[in-house]
Amino acid sequence: MTGSLAQMIDHTLLKADATKAEIQKLAEEAKEYSFASVCVNPTWVKTAAEILKDTPVKVCTVIGFPLGATTTEVKAFEAKNAIENGATEIDMVINIGALKDKQFDVVEKDIKAVVEAAKGKALTKVIIETSLLTNEEKEIASELSVKAGADFVKTSTGFSTGGATVEDVALMRKVVGPTIGVKASGGVRSLEDAENMVNAGATRIGASSGVAIVNGQTSTSSY
Repeated sequence: MTGSLAQMIDHTLLKADATKAEIQKLAEEAKEYSFASVCVNPTWVKTAAEILKDTPVKVCTVIGFPLGATTTEVKAFEAKNAIENGATEIDMVINIGALKDKQFDVVEKDIKAVVEAAKGKALTKVIIETSLLTNEEKEIASELSVKAGADFVKTSTGFSTGGATVEDVALMRKVVGPTIGVKASGGVRSLEDAENMVNAGATRIGASSGVAIVNGQTSTSSY
């Protein structure tokens, strides 16, 4: 499974102190292992896109990250700017507080603004930050993501109180149905972890441990 699994991995480096050399290494590893994408902070999109321009590896970036607390207008601008710089996949964080306040129209409009900014140019993945939500809120967030036109729902930023769980992936898959992607991210550190997520319904894995995963090793990375 490791060959096909590699093509489901977003090879990720989102730490604040990431250097250009580390981003270059990430991109070279993604090429070597045929990962689905590299996932980097917006400031590194141009660098990653330049390295990967003649390869099938996509460039993914994060929007409103990691809190989801920037305004809708800023998220839409961030997405447009990232796409101009070469991003072809956009992982945006929802307005978590608005969801908890039951301001569901605010959450949907927030997602939709990014979806529309990316339309025809990049996939949109919606990070719902499952560790901060009840099961009911996870269901609602997933439903709103589908309603807003997102391509994926995603479990976690990897920067909150917890990461992906098999139970959350299964719940999200049940809600969104078979046609929307589900990305498991945060704490996926081994081949067994990744396979369990895929078996639960994940179609993409976000991990900084991609090389270890496909080599059957276990990483100590938190993301």
